[in-house]
Amino acid sequence: MKNPIWLDCEGNSRRDFIRIGGAGLMGLGLADLLRLEARASVEESVPAKTKSVILVWLAGGPATIDMWDMKPEASANIRGEFKPITTTERGIQISEHMPRLARVMHHCSIVRSLHHSIPSHGPGTTFMHTGHKPSPVIEYPSLGSLTSRLMDSPAGVPAYVTLGRIRDRAASAGYLGSSFNPFEVEGNAGKGQLRVRGLSLPNGFGLDQLANREKLLNVFDARFEKLEREGNIVASLDKFQEQAFEILRGQATRKAFDLSQEPKKQREYYGMDNFGQGALVARRLVEAGVRFVSLSMGGWDTHSNNFNSLKDTRLPNLDRALSALILDLNNRGLLGSTVVYCAGEFGRTPKVNDRGGRDHWSRSMSVLLAGGGFKRGFGYGSTDGEGMRPKDNPCLPADLSATLFHSMGIDPQHELTTPTGRPMKLFQDGEVLHDLLS
Repeated sequence: MKNPIWLDCEGNSRRDFIRIGGAGLMGLGLADLLRLEARASVEESVPAKTKSVILVWLAGGPATIDMWDMKPEASANIRGEFKPITTTERGIQISEHMPRLARVMHHCSIVRSLHHSIPSHGPGTTFMHTGHKPSPVIEYPSLGSLTSRLMDSPAGVPAYVTLGRIRDRAASAGYLGSSFNPFEVEGNAGKGQLRVRGLSLPNGFGLDQLANREKLLNVFDARFEKLEREGNIVASLDKFQEQAFEILRGQATRKAFDLSQEPKKQREYYGMDNFGQGALVARRLVEAGVRFVSLSMGGWDTHSNNFNSLKDTRLPNLDRALSALILDLNNRGLLGSTVVYCAGEFGRTPKVNDRGGRDHWSRSMSVLLAGGGFKRGFGYGSTDGEGMRPKDNPCLPADLSATLFHSMGIDPQHELTTPTGRPMKLFQDGEVLHDLLS
């Protein structure tokens, strides 16, 4: 899914993201990846109130002081240009440039006391996506990869899908191995051109031809059967090949990307831009049984011209698509089992700089949560009068991650094993924020 803004103020772009299925011919690389799943033991399923997660990722670090945690009583160089408005939840105010979200705030919780100590794009993104501070000795798996590893999904449907790139491998499976990397979506949702890498066949190449090619590959696979066994990989490759074919042949994933099935009015309600249509695809993927969807929107790195950038493009687009997603999920009876989690890698400085912008600030930031096992119409925590630091109920990315997985019925202290045999808790330092849960 193409995003027009990839470069941030640190001059980086994520070029080394994992491309699922790219190494295999005609999508057959998927079978190779599925083989690797046998390296990890299968966990028993755990009953969960939250069944799916949609992470709305605001890449670049949004100025949440101009969105969710406004300071109208502060001095002009802190409160900025925007005014707060009332919402459908008494006592919660948000930016005047998000009127649609104000009308669905009774479905949401705002966490205003999140903080961490990494005001840098790449490491901050990793911290928020994994619940762990980046480490030079181990690559932690993303929340989506952990979900893919620990929760079942319907046959023929990917467990974890990303729409829009996430930098620095933060969305990858880390020590879990490539079997649990996301299925990455390519194309432009606004133009109705989407496909999952590795799940599409080229024009003129049918499934029958793929099956014939499979017969040929089986001859070679049989020769390596003993080697696979000795390497503690499942001897029979039929299981994995069958799963690959199920996804290739199945209708569920293909239909989820076919926005022509949606009424025109519904598509327009989300917004006909790439991000709005991506949000609609995210809802359709959850309906199909996908457990974790990450939807990325760039352009939040506002060191200059912060207020014009927000009010002219970023906030109106976010307001339309995110409010539509929450309402649509609720109207379809899906919000009770689906968490919508809107966040970025850090916040921005309470003080406006001399270029009319705000700089990196991780000491205080806000996120929005809606649905699943979380309370509705709730404000968690607060910051001081100038938004510099948490005042009440300070919490870390690890705490939010632990709380999210608790809502999925997964113990945050559950242990997995790295390829070297090292036991690893899901979130070593995370504590469940029970006051956030319904």
